[in-house]
Amino acid sequence: MGPKLPQALAEARNGIRAMVPAGSRVLVACSGGADSLALAAAAAFLHRTGEISAGAIVIDHQMQPGSAEVAGRAAEQCRALGLDPVAVIEVSVDGSSEQAARTARYAAFAQGMDATGAARLLLGHTRDDQAEQVLLGLARGSGTLSLAGMPAARGPYLRPLLSLDRAATEAICRHEGLEYWEDPTNTSGAYLRNRVRHEVMPVLRAVLGDKVPEALARTAALARADAEYLEALASRTLEEVLCTAAAEQPATELRMDLTRLRALQKPVQSRVLRLAVVRLGAPAPDFERLAALTLLVQGSKSAGPVQLEGPVAATRLAGTRLPRGATAQLCLDAAALKAVES
Repeated sequence: MGPKLPQALAEARNGIRAMVPAGSRVLVACSGGADSLALAAAAAFLHRTGEISAGAIVIDHQMQPGSAEVAGRAAEQCRALGLDPVAVIEVSVDGSSEQAARTARYAAFAQGMDATGAARLLLGHTRDDQAEQVLLGLARGSGTLSLAGMPAARGPYLRPLLSLDRAATEAICRHEGLEYWEDPTNTSGAYLRNRVRHEVMPVLRAVLGDKVPEALARTAALARADAEYLEALASRTLEEVLCTAAAEQPATELRMDLTRLRALQKPVQSRVLRLAVVRLGAPAPDFERLAALTLLVQGSKSAGPVQLEGPVAATRLAGTRLPRGATAQLCLDAAALKAVES
């Protein structure tokens, strides 16, 4: 351990303090890389001082030769820091994609929290990760929520290091005498995130300056605040445009007043429609499906159905298809989804 406390380490400790109530039991997700070991070091200090109770969980994805040794070394360093308990969990990944690995990893996280009684799990994502996430969201063209990047907190999962960059986490590791692992897949061009990291970001830094990651992370914070406000507004508005209270509507159907829907501002209207589809158990509609659903609301020549995923179908109802005096409605029907599930 070095003689002078790096400011980054103080920031990491304070980041945890700001997110974790005193006395809480937490786990640190540690891969053995610089980011997660720096997070482990910060959490271990708070564990030693009695501010929190912190352990660690190391996931062995078994996707690379020597993964067991890497996981064992990460666990050994976590124990040396004083974290307790420290568990290594082997997972079987269905396929070789990033998403498959993530699914297996988060299932193991939930298992570890249940086994230890931890209420929260700390993840070592940094400002650089956030900047890359914003660029990926921009490339997908999927709206404000995608540009918002990774949330600092989502359920029990917390990211206290989003204000630090990778250079800071490496400095923390050097100060604490920790040997971090360089994952060879992080340089593989097979993954889009790696191409953003090693090809796109250097160009942006060269053209726009070294503050680009910081600016992108700030964009994410601003976009998230806007997105969360609009999502909350849309959730309340959905209840207002339903023809009857949600509890009175069939479990596989939602009927909404078209006049009220059409009166909504476009950003709210699109979110109301997306939330309605998700409420029926289908995936959130992509840009093309949401555009077709919006056109149906606005009065396309066809009254539908518009087929969404799940499957959920949307139909515009009016005139003889409704009881006398009833207002025109948009009907989302998930009866086919129920049949598939049963």
